[in-house]
Amino acid sequence: MSKQETFDLEKQIWNLLYDEPFFSALSRRINKRKSTAVATAGVRVTPNGRFEMVYNPEFFEGLTIKQRTGVLKHEFYHLIFEHVTTRLPNGQMSKMWNIATDLAINSHIKDELPDGACIPQQEPFQDYPLFQSSEYYYKMLQEDEQFNQDPNGDGDGDGGEGDSSDGSGGGGQGLPDSLDDHSGWDSDQELDQAMREVAEQQLKEDMKKAMDEISSQSNGWGSIGSEVRKQIQDFITPKVDWRKVLRYFVKTSQRANKRSTVKRINKRFPYIHAGKKVTRQAKIAISIDQSGSVDDNMLALFFSELASLSKYAEFTVIPFDTEVAEDKVWVWKKGKKHTWERVLTGGTCFDAPTKWVNSNNFDAHLILTDLCAPKPVPSRCQRAWVTTKDYAENPYFATNERIIIVEP
Repeated sequence: MSKQETFDLEKQIWNLLYDEPFFSALSRRINKRKSTAVATAGVRVTPNGRFEMVYNPEFFEGLTIKQRTGVLKHEFYHLIFEHVTTRLPNGQMSKMWNIATDLAINSHIKDELPDGACIPQQEPFQDYPLFQSSEYYYKMLQEDEQFNQDPNGDGDGDGGEGDSSDGSGGGGQGLPDSLDDHSGWDSDQELDQAMREVAEQQLKEDMKKAMDEISSQSNGWGSIGSEVRKQIQDFITPKVDWRKVLRYFVKTSQRANKRSTVKRINKRFPYIHAGKKVTRQAKIAISIDQSGSVDDNMLALFFSELASLSKYAEFTVIPFDTEVAEDKVWVWKKGKKHTWERVLTGGTCFDAPTKWVNSNNFDAHLILTDLCAPKPVPSRCQRAWVTTKDYAENPYFATNERIIIVEP
């Protein structure tokens, strides 16, 4: 009986990933196929838009239990880090990119891999720091003289383990081989980009299900560190264009003013009653936190978007710190442009702008802030908070009101 017949990875997955609940839950959702066409293992997108792990049973047969687990985690990390579907540097696979992706992964599992794996802080990468991105390592490799003796530098290779059978091609003179097979990532293969997007969406759903599955377990994440957990959560979280959210907030705050006019035909009683002319306007208050903890970049970013929003409505700009600077309040006329400026530098109190807006009959209230102050009194109109991602993740107070995250 051959080794291919005796070794079945699927039958050993549970034992191998017993201490790695997240990887185990993800593994059950990834198809695995035996093949001697690859020397070790690899992940790829199938023509029907699913991720698949291909493995050589003879290679796995020769590994220790710890190394088998390490190789499995290595392949799943390729999926987590989006190496299979991401846009390739220069639009093509290269041996240098292969090694860069392996270095990014192997930082996390450096003591679990077979001999010959590319690991930061180990020769020939002893000067490479741990826990960096693939793009970071790719740049280091490009600038590393020991791997650029050939005048063609990175070359035009296609990725893989270093021989023509798996499509590694040339490039990166002196680089060792990749641990696994990356030939299935090649953007030149006959795989529609739409199928890659389908596979990525399916992977997001699989990761979400895996996260739900481990949510009640005390050690559900296993060996996965906090930074990678955050990356996984960011990957599965739907991305929302904050500019569209702002525009939606402004538009839904508009109120209608109706007046009779004979110039319009009444739809219910044509030529009997006058029609109605509807003018829409939104009276929006924009409170700008001018405290010292709100940096200039944040102010400039928000003002640049207000310039485009001003075509929809007229804004009243309200600078504040612990109080509203009433002599500095001004109206941003519809369709006008303004440059940002800082007029205060004190502490922060959200009661001040909220009370001012409550007493001045506004339709909506946006507060640009770092959220670093106690929860304010209730607002009489629709209120939303505009801040950056870091502040949104660590607010000083809890709120059910909309928080809009701005990004450069």
